[in-house]
Amino acid sequence: MGKDLATLVFAPESRVTYRHKVRRCLDAFAQMLHQGVLAGSASDNAMTGLEIELNLIDDTGRPAMRNAEVLAQLDDPVFQTELGQFNLELNAPPRPIAGRGLEDYERDLLDSLGRADEKTDCGIVLIGMLPTLTPDHLVLENLSANERYRLLNDEMAGARGEQFDLDIRGAEQLRSANSSIVTEAACTSVQCHLQVPPDRFDRYWNASQAIAGIQVAVGANSPFLHGRRLWAETRIALFQQATDTRPEELKAQGVRPRVWFGERWITSVTDLFDENVRFFAPLLPILDEEDPLEVLQAGGVPRLGELRLHNGTVYRWNRPVYDVMDGRPHLRVENRVLPSGPTVADLLANAAFYFGLVRQLAEDDRPIWSRLPFAAAQDNFHAGALRGLEATAYWPGHGETPVAELVRSVLLPLAYEGLDSYGVEPAIRDRLLGIIDERCRLGRNGAWWQTEAVRVAESRGLSRSAALHDMLLRYTDLHRTNAPVHTWPTT
Repeated sequence: MGKDLATLVFAPESRVTYRHKVRRCLDAFAQMLHQGVLAGSASDNAMTGLEIELNLIDDTGRPAMRNAEVLAQLDDPVFQTELGQFNLELNAPPRPIAGRGLEDYERDLLDSLGRADEKTDCGIVLIGMLPTLTPDHLVLENLSANERYRLLNDEMAGARGEQFDLDIRGAEQLRSANSSIVTEAACTSVQCHLQVPPDRFDRYWNASQAIAGIQVAVGANSPFLHGRRLWAETRIALFQQATDTRPEELKAQGVRPRVWFGERWITSVTDLFDENVRFFAPLLPILDEEDPLEVLQAGGVPRLGELRLHNGTVYRWNRPVYDVMDGRPHLRVENRVLPSGPTVADLLANAAFYFGLVRQLAEDDRPIWSRLPFAAAQDNFHAGALRGLEATAYWPGHGETPVAELVRSVLLPLAYEGLDSYGVEPAIRDRLLGIIDERCRLGRNGAWWQTEAVRVAESRGLSRSAALHDMLLRYTDLHRTNAPVHTWPTT
């Protein structure tokens, strides 16, 4: 970022200057929208991206705090550091999904993971949360050796002013507390990026919000934390609570959390950027030397550094992204609701379902958000995270419907049409959406398999801790086969 973060101290006047600079970025962005200089087309090329967060384990299934060492061994730019020393991130090169694009993603990801397995003695696992994590692993000393993470922790902990409390109630209950944000490192997710036209960004973001609860129900893969069985996708509740910078008094005043579903449908991307600036104080007020309005007036493309940095510290489940690629500015929806894993095939099936469904809903003449109350979409999100494929969801014209039934009878046909609109090869479309169909038919996603495997192990007399280790080692072996999770044996 061009600054020595190890010695950086934010003076009060820096925060004031930063706030003014963010608003100057907003002004420049509004001018860019008005001038029509942002690239992006939903129908031509449909550029997408994938970021996959990973966990490192030793040969006993315990988290391995070795990401710096592993990154040095890999020496591969597609792998990057993440918040915890037991985390990595794998970035797939952006590509269109037309033709065989989704298959190309799968091949590249499998090749990258295969090379990583050959170069390191650490196990690399795609899973929403490591079931063998304990509170002793989630301590400040295990934050990655990156000064930006330490700075972010200091700012968030300072804003909180007290410990970050956890109170997650699902099949069982977990209450815990941590003085740092490192608990967030337990959450490993997949981010699906979709480049969209600026004048249709609102439609794609609204459609993404409308289906978030369905996505998380179908893809749930995080049922255990600290030895407790909690939500089907516990990562949702954990991320919300582990990064909540509000003390109780601010919660009582209705101050919004930084992990935020939102509260309304939008009419423009500027609605989201404006909310982020109005509602959330800067966490990392690092100033860029660029004057965005001067750059724009000179015919250049501004980086909008302060706006992008601030936007990255507001953790919406569907985040607006401004970026510049090959000198062309564009907008993306970053869909952040999905957990990592269980396999690359499962991960790509989840992505195909998202890309196809969101395309069809966003381009519908009678948009779903005109018929679905925003509060109902938020309720669906909570229900899907809590109960997974056992959840029911409200959908216009169908009322409260079991998620699996809704997906198979209503939403999968739309996803097929959406992938056809993108020009996805039919055989690839059928294989990936077929995985979603079978998962829903059988009621077996990653959360179901983990829960059932632990139940079977405990029925053999294993303790919960031993059952979780046994399950994770079996999970690790099975996920390397790339066979979809609904086909995995539980015994």
